[in-house]
Amino acid sequence: MQEKKAETANKNAKKANLLDHGSIKHILDESVTEIVKSRGYVEDVRMSNIRLLLGTIIIVIALVAQFYKKKFPENRDFLIGCIVLYIVFNGVLQLVIYTKEKNAILFTYPPAGSVTSTGLVVSSKLPRFSDLYTLTIASADPKSISAGKPVELTKSVTQWFTKDGVLVEGLFWKDVETLINDYATEPKKKK
Repeated sequence: MQEKKAETANKNAKKANLLDHGSIKHILDESVTEIVKSRGYVEDVRMSNIRLLLGTIIIVIALVAQFYKKKFPENRDFLIGCIVLYIVFNGVLQLVIYTKEKNAILFTYPPAGSVTSTGLVVSSKLPRFSDLYTLTIASADPKSISAGKPVELTKSVTQWFTKDGVLVEGLFWKDVETLINDYATEPKKKK
């Protein structure tokens, strides 16, 4: 019986390549998303849907330009229009990503039954050639009266991974839940 539990734990363990910065960040971000959702926050996918819509429009523009019935010399003006639209919509997409999304890994609605009217924006950073992972929790609407002050956690990833690259989820969950609790108990802004 003990052996089966140990095997199940090993199969469910999240393992990262410790030499791959992206792999470490991906596992930590995935775990943060699980933790926040387990606390009753529902993911707000509107920003993802906007990005998908813009990406689809860009692809349609490219396909129309590629498969237009007339050949090149005759469709020159049409192609120029498609190229301009392609550039404009790509610019809009990059602007949305740069201004709204930044380093966000999760947008949420407020939890059901909550007195606050704003969800969370959870963002993370793991700079290249650094072991310091920074997790930030802020309000989805920082101008709202019910918005709390952003809280931040910066720790070395070496505290959450074994030498084999397995995430010690208990320690990580404890740190993230403490950060969520700090945000929830943070005194609200006065206007």
